[in-house]
Amino acid sequence: MTPQIKALSVHLLTATGAVFAMLAMLAAVDEKWSLMFLWLVVAFGVDGIDGPLARKYDVKQNAPQFDGVLLDLIIDYLTYVFIPAFALFKSGLFEGWTGWFVIIVITFTSAMYFADNRMKTKDNSFSGFPGCWNMVAIVVFALQPNFWIILVLVTALAITMFIPLKFVHPVRTERWRMVTLPTALAWTFFAGWAAWVNFDPQSWAHWGLVVTSIYLLFAGVAQQVIHGKDG
Repeated sequence: MTPQIKALSVHLLTATGAVFAMLAMLAAVDEKWSLMFLWLVVAFGVDGIDGPLARKYDVKQNAPQFDGVLLDLIIDYLTYVFIPAFALFKSGLFEGWTGWFVIIVITFTSAMYFADNRMKTKDNSFSGFPGCWNMVAIVVFALQPNFWIILVLVTALAITMFIPLKFVHPVRTERWRMVTLPTALAWTFFAGWAAWVNFDPQSWAHWGLVVTSIYLLFAGVAQQVIHGKDG
C-alpha cells in the first residue's frame, strides 16, 4: 500500500465520524439517549485514533487535496457540540428558559472557540475548555443533577473557553501522558458502559465517569499551577 493510499485512508476514517454523528442525531430525535451516546462514544474513539494516524502517515504531504484539520473540526462540532446540546435541550432536564439558555450558550461559544486560532498551547494542550460538551452531557445524563447545577456548570465551562486555563489533550500533551492517556481510555470505557446499561444509577460506571472526568478537567490547570504558565 502506497503512502498516498494510507494517508487517504486516514481521511476516510476521519470522515466516518460524520456517519456516526448522523446515527447519533437520528437516535436523539427519537429520544433514544443511550443509543445516541453509544454512537457518540464510537465517534469519540475514532477522533482519538485518527490524529496519531494522520501524523504517522503524514497526510499533509501524502494526501494534501483534503484538509484533515477542517474535516476534523466539522465533525467535532457535530459530535462534541451540536448533538450533545440538542440532547440536553430535549432531555427534560431543564425547566423554563434554562434549556434555551444552555443550548444557545453551548452552540454560540463553541462556534467562536472552534474558529479561534489560539486554541492550542505550545505543548499541544488546549487553551480554554475545548468544547467537549459530549463528555459533559454524558456525565449529566448519568448523574442527572438539579438543573441549576447543570446551568452553573455549563456557564462556568463556557466562560473558561476564553480564559487561558490549560486543558490537556489526552494524546498530544506529553506531560503526564502516561496517566492522561489511560485515563481518557478509561473514560471512554465508562461512558460506553453507562450508555449500554441505560444510565442505571446503580452502575459503577457512574463513579468511573466522575473520577476520570475530574482528572481530565483539572489536569491541565494542575500542570499550570505546578509547572507555571507554560507547564
